[in-house]
Amino acid sequence: MSEPMIRTEHLTRTFGRVKAVDDISLVVPEGIVFGFLGPNGAGKTTTIHLLLGLLEPTQGRAWVMGLDTRTQADGIRARSGALLEFSGLYERMTAEDNLDLYGRIYRMRPSDRKARIKELLDHLDLWDRRKEQVVKWSRGMKQKLAVARALFHHPKLIFLDEPTAGFDPVAAAALRADLSTLVAREGATVFLNTHNLTEAEKLCAQVGVIRNGKLLTVDNPDKLRMSKANPHVEITGRGFTEEILASVRGRPEVAGVRQENGKLLVELRGEAETAPLVTLIVRSGGEVEEVRRGESSLEDVFLTLMKESSHE
Repeated sequence: MSEPMIRTEHLTRTFGRVKAVDDISLVVPEGIVFGFLGPNGAGKTTTIHLLLGLLEPTQGRAWVMGLDTRTQADGIRARSGALLEFSGLYERMTAEDNLDLYGRIYRMRPSDRKARIKELLDHLDLWDRRKEQVVKWSRGMKQKLAVARALFHHPKLIFLDEPTAGFDPVAAAALRADLSTLVAREGATVFLNTHNLTEAEKLCAQVGVIRNGKLLTVDNPDKLRMSKANPHVEITGRGFTEEILASVRGRPEVAGVRQENGKLLVELRGEAETAPLVTLIVRSGGEVEEVRRGESSLEDVFLTLMKESSHE
């Protein structure tokens, strides 16, 4: 059995009385995009800093690519790519020069650096802008260049900390698409910190959910959806009064209901039938135009886990 890309045992980091990372034991296999999900302040960034050896654990241990984070951190960082809170780009330099400098730091040959610059900037639609100073670029273009820099030296493992934070939906979708194809082509393992559940759902083969430093669960997104979240029904129509909502909420097969953009979103318990709900709404004076039964999303799972953990 091959060594996992990342392994932690009871990994803990405290800052004063705060446990930013609390007794995390985790295994990340090689060759996948692993999503580390949690709200802001959950401990995601601290975990990456521990895995890169930028912070010492208060308790526990971690190994990355078989290397101990406490004693072999230089080796981990040399074999990894990282895009953390700040891009680290030199904005008065051109895009081409930024990548070339990075390649020099990793002692890549001039011919290899030149070929790699062309390969990555071509793929990211930045080749025609390579001679421009980065300071003139949009945030999305800078972030693409930062991704290229993280991948530049062919690392086996890439750490990405909220790579699309603050992006508009179009820019975020474009960067996700670029990431997905680049990672598949490079064959790298990715440790992705995000609170963007759409991002995790589209990119990740496995996810872990963290809250207040504690790891709540780790699994395949499909399995999590089946095990943790209830099916739901989306009912489109008019006249959904508070009385109707109360009646629907009172049904034994209903786990929750809310109104959003003129639709009723009903969370069911198990595989309950929807016909009695529609009958109840119509008899109570509501008008039903469309009923759509859907599978639970990763967002549903995440909210369920947050709710469960807050009651513990």
